[in-house]
Amino acid sequence: MRNRRLNRHRVSTFQEYLKQIVYGGNDGIVTTFAIVAGFAGAGADGAGQIGAVAVLLFGIANLLADATAMGLGEFLSARSQQDVYNATHQNEISAIINNPDNGRDAMMSNLAARGVNDQDAAQLTDVLLRNPEFMADFVMQYDLEMPNPSSSSASMNGLFTFGAFLVWGSVPLIPYFIYEPTQATFRMSVLATLAALASLGLLRWKVTNESMFRCVGETVLVGGICALVAFGVGMMFR
Repeated sequence: MRNRRLNRHRVSTFQEYLKQIVYGGNDGIVTTFAIVAGFAGAGADGAGQIGAVAVLLFGIANLLADATAMGLGEFLSARSQQDVYNATHQNEISAIINNPDNGRDAMMSNLAARGVNDQDAAQLTDVLLRNPEFMADFVMQYDLEMPNPSSSSASMNGLFTFGAFLVWGSVPLIPYFIYEPTQATFRMSVLATLAALASLGLLRWKVTNESMFRCVGETVLVGGICALVAFGVGMMFR
């Protein structure tokens, strides 16, 4: 029964790693489309002057290199964040054990600021002082506003970022696997890019239950702006 109650409060895998999926997916779409748009904007006949093989080689090489860099970067970032949390958490435990009076005063003030009456605050503080590690957790969460990042693995953060970058980042290249590199192919790549951004927004909406218009609109707008910049840079070197 207890395990069943705990399971009701567990988040899904998509909820837990939504940040990494959206971040990696959006960056993958825009980064790969930048290669396609750069070629299309640079040539009078679009990417046709360069050839489909070159577009695909540059696109795939960029996709794999950037996906790896993004995944490893997310891994190192998550590890660094956990190291900072652990060091700060240990300092808080030491301060509570070595200076219980200061810890009591700080906790009473913290609880009073949140509307807890003096009697309840005193009882709760006494309980927390007998459990320094839990009290440190409370201080980290509600006073320092540093939630524990250990709920998600650093390696899994990197893996989801890497995977999302590859999956969504490959979409702008799909038309060039099928057709010759003409302006029509580039237009199909633009549509594929918009569809990929929309699907990422729909995933965000499904996981968060926020407004579908907001989730899809924000994702397409932000990614679309980046895509326009990429195409504009290509036009500059035409």
